[in-house]
Amino acid sequence: MIASLMMYARSELTDAHDRYWQLIRRALAEHDIESPETLAQNADEFEVWKAPNLVLSQTCGMPYRLWLHDKVTLIGTPDFGVDGCPPGYYRSALVVRADDPRKRVEEFEKSVFAYNQSFSQSGYAAPYNHLASKGIWFENQLQTGGHVLSARAVADGKADIAALDAVSWRLMQRYEDFTTKLSVLDWTEPTPGLPYIAAKGVDKRAIFDAVSAAIAKLSPEDKTILGIRRLIDIPSQDYLDIPNPENQEICAEGL
Repeated sequence: MIASLMMYARSELTDAHDRYWQLIRRALAEHDIESPETLAQNADEFEVWKAPNLVLSQTCGMPYRLWLHDKVTLIGTPDFGVDGCPPGYYRSALVVRADDPRKRVEEFEKSVFAYNQSFSQSGYAAPYNHLASKGIWFENQLQTGGHVLSARAVADGKADIAALDAVSWRLMQRYEDFTTKLSVLDWTEPTPGLPYIAAKGVDKRAIFDAVSAAIAKLSPEDKTILGIRRLIDIPSQDYLDIPNPENQEICAEGL
């Protein structure tokens, strides 16, 4: 068995995530569902997502629609109360250096765009679709491997603009001093947030109810730390309907 909630994992959130998981475990046990004692937060994400004994994890919308939707069970989508979004949805902040005089995203077409991964909905697909309506895309790109690294690249002058998951951006503003050097230039359109998934064939309703019960029992402090409000049942088709970037060869070995 394996479980991981690595998508928003940070050292500052470790204890809150652990308490959250213990609440989920107890609720799962009430439905006679076994679960691991601890979260595998440092496990490879693709190894977790494709594990045949996956109890619970969180993935990104783009990997879900590209590779996972027919291999896993979509459990539900946590609602992080993102401003300007329906429950369970999120969007991306297009951030630049606060002292950059440019005011429109079109002015950054020839600048360096930092992104975490080409299979990231918030870091790559969302800004791609946002700019597609304007008929442009960034000519120069820097892959960083993580949202925090993308934001830091902009702050340090190694890149000029980055697209950051709104929840990750909120956490960065709380914990990262360098974010004072950045400002939000624009926001992308809301899309379904990062869904919880489990192995194919599990009892979706039982796990959905267990996670919902766990969220309801979180302390006010942990709800604030994690930013989670409730679990939303967003249809799989809503994820599949989001267009993928047309200019990027995207692959995931083994999926």
